[in-house]
Amino acid sequence: MLPTFAYIRPESMREALEQLASDEAHVYAGGTDLLGCLRDGVFEASKVVSLSGLDEMRGIEETADGGLRIGALTTLAELASSETLRARYTVLAEAAESAASPQLRNQGTVGGNLCQRPRCWYFRGEFHCLKKGGDICYAVEGENQYHAIFGGAPCFIVHPSDTAPAFVALGASVRLAKGRSERTIPLEAFFVPPEADIAHENILEPGEIITDVFLPAPQAGTVSTYRKLRERGAWDFALTSLALVMRIEGGRVSEASAVLGGVAPIPWRSTPLQDAITGERLDPEVAANAAAAAAREADPLEHNGYKVDLVKGVVEETLLSFA
Repeated sequence: MLPTFAYIRPESMREALEQLASDEAHVYAGGTDLLGCLRDGVFEASKVVSLSGLDEMRGIEETADGGLRIGALTTLAELASSETLRARYTVLAEAAESAASPQLRNQGTVGGNLCQRPRCWYFRGEFHCLKKGGDICYAVEGENQYHAIFGGAPCFIVHPSDTAPAFVALGASVRLAKGRSERTIPLEAFFVPPEADIAHENILEPGEIITDVFLPAPQAGTVSTYRKLRERGAWDFALTSLALVMRIEGGRVSEASAVLGGVAPIPWRSTPLQDAITGERLDPEVAANAAAAAAREADPLEHNGYKVDLVKGVVEETLLSFA
């Protein structure tokens, strides 16, 4: 059952930021995660501030440097159907298309997808876990088959977003606004691991919101893809995913950006995978070596060791698709 809260629908960015400055105010974009969190008691809200009236936060448009600006209220369905993204930023269109269900993609927004809370059943349930101010991460010795195999300690959540690995792999930056100020940072620096901040998944300050995401212009020879492994064919979160962006020159990988999803508390950049394919021609041997490298630093819990094999499989299969 939803708690009682005030619902505010500002007509300007300035008004929205003023409303968000008060205590226990929460942003309402698509609402697909917020309402679930309120219903489950993950956090409380005395005020919900809807951004639906702010048209300046919508849309996909080219920037002066040949890149793209994507408004935070742009829906996942709009990303998935964008011909521009499919042609120039394939990994992002594929990631958006793989998220949730058609109904949720039509409602869920870019900003909300990047900021959604973990799906850990201890965090979402009636457990006073470490992340909620308790003394223990119940996943360590409990039901942990969906939890992290990279970067987990002291909390073993996994970041649930499909678009986040794609955006990070593409070198996206994000603009944040609070009060009368704003800042733009690399999206990769937006996410924080539990060891840095156990209570939060990103660096947003109280009252601060994402307004835009920026993508750099792709270089000649760039190819990309997103591959997601999940239990069900739709409406499910990733057990393991891979956002891969490569620049190929003369038949060899000259640059690579690889980010794993579903396996760590943040979008997990796989430097070993990038190193294993840079300068190489993609063939079965290189793909097998890169797959082993990508999984080498994994530290699985009792029930999620299968994710190590999933990482190897998704990497090898994805690389061979470009061979």
